[in-house]
Amino acid sequence: MDELVHQKTRLALLTVLDEAGRADFPYLKRLLGLTDGNLGRHLETLAGQSLIAIEKGHEGKRPRTWAAISPAGRAALTAEMDLLAAIVERFRNARD
Repeated sequence: MDELVHQKTRLALLTVLDEAGRADFPYLKRLLGLTDGNLGRHLETLAGQSLIAIEKGHEGKRPRTWAAISPAGRAALTAEMDLLAAIVERFRNARD
C-alpha cells in the first residue's frame, strides 16, 4: 500500500477529484468535513508529489483555490483501489 495515497483523507480527496476532475477548496472542505488547515496540508502533500495540481485565482472578487487530479494521481489512485479490491477478494474467498 502506498502510505501517501492510503491515508484516509488523501484517499478521499483523490477519489473526489477523480470523480469531479476539479473542485474548489470550499467544496472539498464541506464534503470531507475538514478544517482549512487540515485540508490545506493534505492538498500540499498531494501537490508536492505531483498527484494533484493546485490553481489559485479569483471568482469575481473572491480568491479561490482549485484542485485537480493529475495523470500521476489517477494512476496512484487506480493502483491503490486495485490493491484494496484484491484484499477484499482474498478476504471473501477465505470465507467461502
